[in-house]
Amino acid sequence: MKFLADENFPKRSIDWLKEQNIDISSIQEVSPGISDIKVLEIAIAESRTILTLDSDFGTLIFKLDMKPKAGVIFFRLVEFDPLDLSKILVELIERNESFENSMVVIDKNSIRRRKY
Repeated sequence: MKFLADENFPKRSIDWLKEQNIDISSIQEVSPGISDIKVLEIAIAESRTILTLDSDFGTLIFKLDMKPKAGVIFFRLVEFDPLDLSKILVELIERNESFENSMVVIDKNSIRRRKY
């Protein structure tokens, strides 16, 4: 599995995931300031699952029909420690969860998956 951290994804989480040998690229590091459409284009071209705190990806996926095969994980959490996000992701990977062709929404009480 390969991941693409959106610009708003905490650097501390990205660094920790890299330490765990997770294949993750970061918009903060490679192309800061690009549009969400460009983020989707990179994810599609590189077959990476997007990690984001931005709900706009749902709109782009379902209204503009830009659907990255590797999926999108939207962390809809209000208060969190940056490492919480990376630990949740590792838990999902260890459970062999698939994000393919899905918008996965993680909030305080649930994990929901909407296939596309």
